[in-house]
Amino acid sequence: MRLRTRHWLRALVIGIGVVAAGAVILANLPAIIGWLPGDATPGNTLLASPAADIATARTMLDQLAVVPRPAPAGDYRRAAFGEAWQDTEGNGCNQRDDVLFRDVVKSAPFTAGRQHSCSHDMLAGTWVDPYTGNLITLTDAKQQDQAQSVQIDHIVALSVAWRYGAATWSGARRLQYANDLRNLAAVGGEANQAKGGSDAAEWRPPRAAQCGYAVRYILVKAAYALPVDPIEREALRGQLGTCP
Repeated sequence: MRLRTRHWLRALVIGIGVVAAGAVILANLPAIIGWLPGDATPGNTLLASPAADIATARTMLDQLAVVPRPAPAGDYRRAAFGEAWQDTEGNGCNQRDDVLFRDVVKSAPFTAGRQHSCSHDMLAGTWVDPYTGNLITLTDAKQQDQAQSVQIDHIVALSVAWRYGAATWSGARRLQYANDLRNLAAVGGEANQAKGGSDAAEWRPPRAAQCGYAVRYILVKAAYALPVDPIEREALRGQLGTCP
């Protein structure tokens, strides 16, 4: 009888611990969900843009300043945008973990642990590559080979921002830009490497992803008053043409 009691108590303690751990993660969900479009579904939402965002992007594209196409940014330095993945949100987690947690497919099993003051250090899960539609599952997100399969992409690349005006920004503004969640998405490693520092005239995703990519690209450029060049503008206009 005593043995059964000890087993029951042990199970109760473990159960309480699991519930408490879940509560820590759930307590942070409202803030995470707030970074997504209002009618977003769980997981990476770059493939699906709300109608309001599409309409705004179409209007904004016509309002962006147009400049001659700039030359390649030979003086671009990643270090000018600050150290990668800082906690600019002040929630205890760096931006990489914020994006991985925001974009993980919530309907599939995933594991988020606590590391120091970060309540959603991503350990495992499934992500949708918004550029290819492929599902990528990591069983150990801390294992280097697996971690490279899901990378964080700047939709409007840092080098593109540099060419179109960020070279003259203050260090603080460049840091803000590099960590702005509106410009970040969890994508497949191969797609991210293929895109690299290309702008919308140099690279475009498959047709199914072009609407969401163009919408987010335009909204980011508008948010930072970054101009477009004629070729880039027409490329974006063409991709918006794939929107519903």
